[in-house]
Amino acid sequence: MNHHQKATEILDRVESVFVCDRGLTEKLLSAALANGHVLFEDNPGLGKTLLVKSFARAIGADAKRVQFTPDILPADILGTKVWNQRDRTFELHEGPIFTSLLLADEINRAPPKTQSALLEAMEERQVTIEGETKQLPTPFFVLATQNPIEQEGTYPLPEAQMDRFLLRMHTGYPRDLERETEILERRITWRKDDPTGDVAPAVTHEEFLAMQKHAENDVFVDKEILRYMARIVRAIREHPDVRVGPSPRGSLALLRVSRAFALVQGRDFVAPDDVKTFATETLAHRTILDLEASLSGRSVKDVLADVLSKTAMPHRFAEAAAPKPTKA
Repeated sequence: MNHHQKATEILDRVESVFVCDRGLTEKLLSAALANGHVLFEDNPGLGKTLLVKSFARAIGADAKRVQFTPDILPADILGTKVWNQRDRTFELHEGPIFTSLLLADEINRAPPKTQSALLEAMEERQVTIEGETKQLPTPFFVLATQNPIEQEGTYPLPEAQMDRFLLRMHTGYPRDLERETEILERRITWRKDDPTGDVAPAVTHEEFLAMQKHAENDVFVDKEILRYMARIVRAIREHPDVRVGPSPRGSLALLRVSRAFALVQGRDFVAPDDVKTFATETLAHRTILDLEASLSGRSVKDVLADVLSKTAMPHRFAEAAAPKPTKA
């Protein structure tokens, strides 16, 4: 199978368990192929954990789950050194972060000290434990969830940590009655609450690494597309309602995930629509509105929609996308 076929097989395996529009799973897979972290922010009970667990199984990744609580400590995630009486040395007992895919459930319930312990791991793919630096497995990415409704006993993620997430996504409610009914029908078929153990890997570890490498090195990006991305990011920064706009890390995130999405779509080049598809999930959590705009009811999504509508598509791509006149 080529990379596109493998991507399609991964999506099929995930959707054999998780009921959703394909666009959601395509975005999650694109983020993973870009080796990026994803924050799922949504109401309870919408299947965020089920989606993450089934995805880990489909890509054949080692996965561990950490349930974040207000009393969790950095050592509970990173690990610690323990005295070995027999050898009279300190041995490192690795924490759950030593895995390919870390499910950080309800990450905003962890105190700031514990959240900060993740920063080095998310940015540099390494951790420092009592002065010793250890590399994390390859690939390594964090899929985190948080509940935006219940704020009691939570600690809002600092901007520095939000910036480490490639995407902030929302699963949302089932879009129609048929999807809602299908969820109930599948529960009867499974006869259990967690069917993710039945999801067989669609690719091997080596095949997934090869897909990541292809997305990084072999998907072409025209210079006009790069300028299109840069114009979008700069327009957000210069928007009158914005106090803090996306940094160059945001621009690079948009580039990485657009290339990965092109692979998922079966193309070896990035199109303007790939950029538009991910602009909100990539840049919204890196944008802060000024107080007056927030009080007036404006949202970051409103600003991004305004910017995208006013930023001209690259000329020759716009001509290719324009509808051809029909002959009389």
